[in-house]
Amino acid sequence: MDLGLRDKVAVITGGSTGIGLAIAQRLAAEGAHVVLAARHADRVREAQLLVSSKHGVRALGVECDVATVEGVDTLVSSARREFGGANILINNAGTGSNETIMDAPDDKWLYYWDIHVMAAVRLARGFVPQMRERGGGVILHNASICAAQPLWYEPIYNVTKAALVMFSKNLANEVIKDNIRVNAVNPGLTKTPDWIKTAKELTADRGGDWEAYLTEVATEHAPIGRFASAEELADFFVFLCSERASYSVGSTYFVDGGMLKTL
Repeated sequence: MDLGLRDKVAVITGGSTGIGLAIAQRLAAEGAHVVLAARHADRVREAQLLVSSKHGVRALGVECDVATVEGVDTLVSSARREFGGANILINNAGTGSNETIMDAPDDKWLYYWDIHVMAAVRLARGFVPQMRERGGGVILHNASICAAQPLWYEPIYNVTKAALVMFSKNLANEVIKDNIRVNAVNPGLTKTPDWIKTAKELTADRGGDWEAYLTEVATEHAPIGRFASAEELADFFVFLCSERASYSVGSTYFVDGGMLKTL
């Protein structure tokens, strides 16, 4: 199926690993050019070379921290300079948390607010004008099932991801008149490097069987009985980027293996 993405320019934050890199690869396989944003120069450079050499598209790696105003400005100006702007923005950068509400300091709350919410706000302000110039575009927010079904140990993550979903809905209503479609995705358990790292840490003192630990987590939480691969999530994102999803506006999609326990 031709998704009509050839020669589109897609910006992916958190693009050097995990779901972000998988989305970049899937978009590149469709012929889209990609701008990969990440904080670590070596990793984003490796991702850039991987995508461009494997798929024969133009790829740009941008070292920046989108949790900051300066990082957002760097990313927006880089896309403008190298490609003349962007057609697609994937807000994927983020990370889990671990705290209690009573013990978490203000600066931790503010950091997660910046990375999960204000990054999306600032990037919208930066890229929507570029999309208008190109006749429209797509913005997707990688949120989490925790936006609707919280996990007890990460209240800051839960709250900020819920706010991201609400921002996505409001932005969708505001920019659809410019032919810019905005949606959010709430993934469930996805086997990312962060999950693998956590599993290895938690099993280090009992044999290091991290794969068995992940199986236990999946069995407990997801009726499908396993974690998703990053590529499975990426396929859904790429579909939403395409004109095949042209009537999808302001929605939030659960891709969670049945993990959500409500309607």
